[in-house]
Amino acid sequence: MKGLELARAYYEQYGRPMLQSQFPALCPLLAAGLAGSGSECFGFDDEVSRDHDFEPGFCLFLPDESVVSRADAFQLERAYARLPRSMDGVTRALATPTGGARRGVLRTADFFRDRIGAPDGALSLMDWLRLPDSALSEAVNGEIFDDPYGEVTRIRDAVARPPEDVRRKKLAAHVLMMAQSGQYNYRRCLAHGETGAAQLAAIRFAESAMQTVFLLNDVYMPYYKWCFRAMRALPRLSLLAELLEYLISTDQDDGRGDEKQDVMEGIAADVIDELTAQRLTQATCGDLEKHAYSIQDGIRDAGLRNLHILAAL
Repeated sequence: MKGLELARAYYEQYGRPMLQSQFPALCPLLAAGLAGSGSECFGFDDEVSRDHDFEPGFCLFLPDESVVSRADAFQLERAYARLPRSMDGVTRALATPTGGARRGVLRTADFFRDRIGAPDGALSLMDWLRLPDSALSEAVNGEIFDDPYGEVTRIRDAVARPPEDVRRKKLAAHVLMMAQSGQYNYRRCLAHGETGAAQLAAIRFAESAMQTVFLLNDVYMPYYKWCFRAMRALPRLSLLAELLEYLISTDQDDGRGDEKQDVMEGIAADVIDELTAQRLTQATCGDLEKHAYSIQDGIRDAGLRNLHILAAL
C-alpha cells in the first residue's frame, strides 16, 4: 500500500471517528490530509523509501488560535498521540506530543510558512520568483481528505501555479541556460579537450531542460531525486526524460560527443515547438537564445520584465 493510501485508510478508520466522537464542535474548523515533505506525499514511495518516515498517520491542520485555541490544540495533539500505532503491518514511531514533524496536529499557517514563507499563501511577484519550485511543490502535493473550513484548500488553490509573468520569467532563464550550455558551450568544451567541463555543460543543459519541461506543463518540479519520475508522468514532452537521462549518464568517449550534441539539438527543437504551440515565443529559428529573449519580451509587468533575464535562477 502506498503512503497516501495508508494515510487515507488510517484517517478513515481511526482519525475521523476520533474527531467526530471527541471533538464534534471542532470538526467544522479542521482539515485532514497528507502533504508536505516525503516521497509518499508525491506518490513516489516504494520499498526502498520505507526505511524512514513511512508510517500510518495524517496531517491535521488547524486555523490560528483565534479560531482553535491553544488548549483545544493541545487536546487534539493528545488524542492524535493515542491513536493506534499500527495498521496493515506498518507501525508508527513513538509519537511526540504533536504526532511528529511530518504528521499530526499542525497549524495551517505554520505549514505554509515553513514551505513558502507565507502563512496565508499571499506572495508578491518577487516572492514567486525567488521561491524554488521544489518548495512550492511541497505546499500543494499529496491529498486533502476533509476540509470543511476551507482554509487549506483555499491556500493550496492560490499557490497551485505561479502567475503567468513569473512562469515566463523562469522559462526565459532556463531556455537561455539551455542555449548557453547545450547549443554553445558543450561543443566548445569538447573542442578544447575539456571533457569534464563538457559533461558539466551537458548536466546544466539537462537540468534547465527539465525545469523548462515542468514549466511548459505548468507544474512545479519536485526535489531533484524525484524529478525524473515526475517528468515521465507529465502530459507534454515527457519522452524527453529518457534523452536527458542519457545525456547525464554517458561520457564523451568514442565519438559520443557528436551524438550527444545531436540529442541536445533534438531536445531544443521539441522545446521550441512547444513554446510556439503555447504562443510563448515569437522567434522563428532554432536558436534557443532568441526564443529566451522573446519569452521575456512577453512579460507584462515592466519591473519583472526589466530584471536580468537570469534573475529567476
